[in-house]
Amino acid sequence: MSFTQQIVGVCAALFACVAGPSTAFAEQSLKSAKVLIVVSSLDKKTEKLVGGFWFPELTHPVEVFDEAGVDFDLASPKGGLAPFDGFDLKDEASRKFWTNPQHRNKLGSTLKLADVDPSRYGAVLLVGGHGPMWDFVNNPELSGIVRRIYENDGVVSAVCHGPAGLLDVKLGNGRQLIEGRRLTGFTAEEEIARQYDRIVPFELEGALKNAGATFEEAPVFESRVVVDGRLITGQNPASATALGEAVVKALRATVE
Repeated sequence: MSFTQQIVGVCAALFACVAGPSTAFAEQSLKSAKVLIVVSSLDKKTEKLVGGFWFPELTHPVEVFDEAGVDFDLASPKGGLAPFDGFDLKDEASRKFWTNPQHRNKLGSTLKLADVDPSRYGAVLLVGGHGPMWDFVNNPELSGIVRRIYENDGVVSAVCHGPAGLLDVKLGNGRQLIEGRRLTGFTAEEEIARQYDRIVPFELEGALKNAGATFEEAPVFESRVVVDGRLITGQNPASATALGEAVVKALRATVE
């Protein structure tokens, strides 16, 4: 073995001794960084249309969390079984969720927001579907939870219509959480394309802009995730997996 090879070997061994325990510690810490996932409790958005949350926007991030070893709790404004739309067992992530007894039990007995202790979580995820346009807005319990997690150096994330729950979040310094921040959400163009602009109580994109946010978007129904520090948002259902990956990456950064 040449002198150069010996030096390389020694350096590699030293790196393994230093980096190995650190990496293991980070991964162990990641497993303790629990995520609070919040879904809507709204039963119907019209007399004939179910409200609640969009199922794949829950199951796709959860699939990512499972693979990373990140645990989660499910909560909703009213607690108990949360109503949902978009249920399709042909979707692999949804099938994995539905056939997991622990996950299914969490969905059937979501925590009531009033009973949530924000200090237990390293991140919060606000799931979309149209329900949040009604029961995530003007919801002081939800706003308080999001603020506490963010001000405790946690990660705040939301997908599709979930960012409706960010509109009322005011930080301890008096500023709105999303003021001057980059984010995304279900666009006005996407709402019109599905003719839901006639149903929702307000336009989400316009409201986020009026709150001082810089709104970014991909073409209609294409994936877009915007990361602005510890604020992470996804545009639509197509963004759900990438959003989950961004949340895990951000959690890793907070524990390293």
